Amino acid sequence: MTHRERFLKVLRHEPVDRTPWWATGGWSQTMRRWHAEGFPENTGLSEHFGADETTGVGVYYGPWPQFPLETLEEGETKRVMRNHEGIVMEVYVDDTDQSMPHFIDFPVKNRDDYRRLLKPRLSGPAEDRMPADWDERCRRWKDRTDPLLLFADRWGGFFGPLRNMMGLENLSYAFYDDPALVEEMMDDIADNMIRVTSRILDDTDIDYFSFWEDMGMKTGPLLSPGLFSKYMVPRYRRVADYLRSRGVEFIFVDSDGDVHSLIPHWLDAGLNGLWPFEIAANMEPGPIKAEYGHDLVMF
Repeated sequence: MTHRERFLKVLRHEPVDRTPWWATGGWSQTMRRWHAEGFPENTGLSEHFGADETTGVGVYYGPWPQFPLETLEEGETKRVMRNHEGIVMEVYVDDTDQSMPHFIDFPVKNRDDYRRLLKPRLSGPAEDRMPADWDERCRRWKDRTDPLLLFADRWGGFFGPLRNMMGLENLSYAFYDDPALVEEMMDDIADNMIRVTSRILDDTDIDYFSFWEDMGMKTGPLLSPGLFSKYMVPRYRRVADYLRSRGVEFIFVDSDGDVHSLIPHWLDAGLNGLWPFEIAANMEPGPIKAEYGHDLVMF
C-alpha cells in the first residue's frame, strides 16, 4: 500500500495496514538549534525519523505582486521592516525569519487603503503565480505515491487573511464599524481562491485542500460563532462547493487555539477536516472525535 493510498483510506475511515504519520517540520530557529546540537545538515525531518512524506502544490495565494521588502529602521539587535505582505514588523537582525515577529502596523486602515494597496494584488491573473517549473511538477504528480496537498496558507481563509491586512484590533472593530468593507474583502479573497485554484486544477488533481485561519486563542475563538456564521460561512460554502464540483473530496482548515465552538459551522459550510488540535487550548482530540465521529477528519 502506498502512502497516498493509506492516507486516503484513513480519511475515508477504511481499513489500512498502519496509521500514516508525519514529521511536518520546525521553525527555522528550531532547526538551527537542532543543527547546532547535532541534527544532520541537509536532512529533512521525515527522512531522519523515517516518517511518511506529503507534497505541497506550492502556489502562493497572497498579494501579487508582493510588496517590496523594505528596512525602515535598524539598530544593533533589531530591525523594523516591511514584509512581502505590506506588514511593518520588528525582527531580530540575525533572525529575520523568526516564527513570531513583533507586528507594528498593517497596510489597510480603511476602504481606500484596501482598494489602492491590496485589492489589485488579489485580482491578477493566476498564471502569474505559477512557479517556473510548474509543468514539470504536474508531470511528476501524475504518478505520485504520496498525498498532494493544496494549502492556501496565510491567504486561504476569511479571518486570518483580513487580520494580515488590518491587524487583529482594527479587524475586530471593522465587523461593527464597516461590515461592508469586511464583506468586500472576504468576497475578493473567495474570488482569488477560486481563480487560482481553478488554474491549478486545470493541470493537476489534488488529494486534499486546506484553508488557513489561526483564529483561536487559549479560551475560545477570536470571532464570535454568530459573526463567524453570518460573515464567513457563506464564503466558505462558496469555495467548498467549487472544490467539490472539481472533485476535491477532503477540505480541511488549519487553526490553532480553542475553536471547538466553530466546528459545527465549518461542517455546515462543507468542510470535513480540522488540524492541528492545540492541547494547551483545551482541544483534546479524543472527546472531539467522540462528539463528531466520521463527520470530522482530524490531524
